[in-house]
Amino acid sequence: MGDFTQEELYQLEYTPIVVEEIKVLAKTLLETQERLKEVRRMIEEQVPDNHVLLTIPGIGRLAAGIIIGIVGDIRRFPKPESFVAYCGLDPVVERSGRAVISRGISKRGNKYLRSLFYFLAVRNYSRNPTLLKFYETHKDRLKGRKLYVALARKLARIIWSVWYNNRPYEPK
Repeated sequence: MGDFTQEELYQLEYTPIVVEEIKVLAKTLLETQERLKEVRRMIEEQVPDNHVLLTIPGIGRLAAGIIIGIVGDIRRFPKPESFVAYCGLDPVVERSGRAVISRGISKRGNKYLRSLFYFLAVRNYSRNPTLLKFYETHKDRLKGRKLYVALARKLARIIWSVWYNNRPYEPK
């Protein structure tokens, strides 16, 4: 069909078949939006009001519900490094003699947690004092995605610490 401006699109003559298809697609979109709201509500309802993850600035009921649902029992990760690796945010480092080369993140872990933590880091680092301090300290050395991946890794460590120790978030 090609590229149309919005005005050109409105001026097109639609056949009855096209109009019917638009109605079907619009109905499907509305149904999908309603289902999404329902699923979101179901996830949020699974998080108790006093869950320690909710004490972390930038972590709401939906994010906490997704994290809890994917991770299950945080006790299976005895160290923050193992949780960070599970999230696929652990660095890949190659050593050859004296040379140490960083190759980014492993991406071997859970892609949904990795994406969620990256999204939360990008959107909410300014709300979290620890992440904001990390951002300010590293913004000159790390640029773009590397900085946000580092923030996501830092957030994963914060989440592990708060949840594993079952203590409310305290900025350092």
